[in-house]
Amino acid sequence: MVAKYKKLAVTETDPVKKLQAQCLARGSSGIKGIGRTFRIMDDDGSKTIDYNEFKYGCNDYGLYLDSEDEYHAAFDSIDNDSSGTIDFNEFLRALRPPMNQFRTTLIRRAFNKLDKDKSGSLTWHDLDGVYRVDCHKKFRSGEMTKEQVLEEFLSTFEGEGGGKGDGEVTWDEFFDYYSGVSASIDTDAYFNLMMVTAWKL
Repeated sequence: MVAKYKKLAVTETDPVKKLQAQCLARGSSGIKGIGRTFRIMDDDGSKTIDYNEFKYGCNDYGLYLDSEDEYHAAFDSIDNDSSGTIDFNEFLRALRPPMNQFRTTLIRRAFNKLDKDKSGSLTWHDLDGVYRVDCHKKFRSGEMTKEQVLEEFLSTFEGEGGGKGDGEVTWDEFFDYYSGVSASIDTDAYFNLMMVTAWKL
């Protein structure tokens, strides 16, 4: 599937779909990585970005369009109300591959099961007793504590390539991660098996 999106990144003519293909060509980390890039850029917490932030964010993450006109076309396509800013969650939804309700429900079930305190975000405390740290090599050797192992695992859902995040995983970050995973899995049956096995749903 990654090869398919690499090809689409070159042949696609729609600017938004071209950005989507470039994201998905990175595999499961693609969508969550750009999500994190834009969240970091959102200094004032407004959850909106203007055209310059949009273009800079794309380039900073390594997504490139062929011309200024294409960047404007992509931005305008997402900026439905022509306000001059876009909600970056809308931007992520535009980039995420289509996902059916069956898969979305599975992802939500997994998140809700992990979110023990119902806070709306996952911390290492939520994973305590769910993820087995005693199987981790560095925990067994004494190099890492239980908290460090669980935080390292959580970081896989945050930044690209498991970069260190803020120690909390929101629903959007969790969904972004599995959007990328879903894009590489053809059948609902296999996606179901993966989620049920991973999270004992």
